[in-house]
Amino acid sequence: MCHIKVFCKSVVLCILLTANVAIASDTSIRIVTSFSILEDLVRELGGEYVNVVNLVGRNSDAHMYQPKPSDSVAIANADLVVFNGLAFEGWIVRLIENSGYKNKQLIASRGVDIITHGDEPDPHAWQSFHNIRVYIHNITRTLITLRPQYAEALTQRQQKYLDTLNALEQHLLEQITNIPANKRVVVTSHDAFGYLGREFDIRFLAPLGLSVEVDASAEDVAAVIDQIREQDVKALFVENINSPRLLQRIAAETGVAIGGRLYSDALSEAHGPAGTYLNMMQHNVESLISALNSP
Repeated sequence: MCHIKVFCKSVVLCILLTANVAIASDTSIRIVTSFSILEDLVRELGGEYVNVVNLVGRNSDAHMYQPKPSDSVAIANADLVVFNGLAFEGWIVRLIENSGYKNKQLIASRGVDIITHGDEPDPHAWQSFHNIRVYIHNITRTLITLRPQYAEALTQRQQKYLDTLNALEQHLLEQITNIPANKRVVVTSHDAFGYLGREFDIRFLAPLGLSVEVDASAEDVAAVIDQIREQDVKALFVENINSPRLLQRIAAETGVAIGGRLYSDALSEAHGPAGTYLNMMQHNVESLISALNSP
């Protein structure tokens, strides 16, 4: 019996030591991201060096998000909190303050070329190949600051991602040049694609404006319907975070069919058409090109 007790104590001690070694060797950076697009970027750029908890999930609306108690716990235990800024996550500052978090924060959009509407910034800066390179630089630089011993590996991951991004951008730009600029007019439910429109010379009409928290007025809807008729608009698109009812109403009024679904503020499910940021950009632009090319 004595030998059994000694053996059991040895096993327990071995398990504890193994656990401690595993904890000590866990060099990944504990990161909380505010929404799914940032989650994907951080995972792609950080790889094995990051452990990510994301708050606003796929196909979910960050504008309307209500934080949970578990979000505060996740932030309190993080090494880094990454959020978009530009007033996109109106709830994030208070959540960070209430969690008692004292570690590093990264506003991923810092330094982007901002579109403003009056005094209001358009927060959807990730819908831009030019701007997303700023996000990528900000994230990688911050990861290297936290784990300088992995600078070379993290820099290589960044360059590999940028190479893929550059190739995709060039491919899409070549495709859209076949469509006359005056024919590139698209209707979406809310104004989330201003940056994409600026880069690809596409005009987006949106009855909801920048925020999905405010219902479109009858005057706004009527104005969009008039523009559709006057400009022979061929493309209406619903978004993954919005109810399709408003666009369905506009489609019925104008006789213009809904051309598909665009992904604005959130990625699709992992195996969907916009499961990653790169897939999202490819899906969105190719869907627009297909609709704009229709007779």
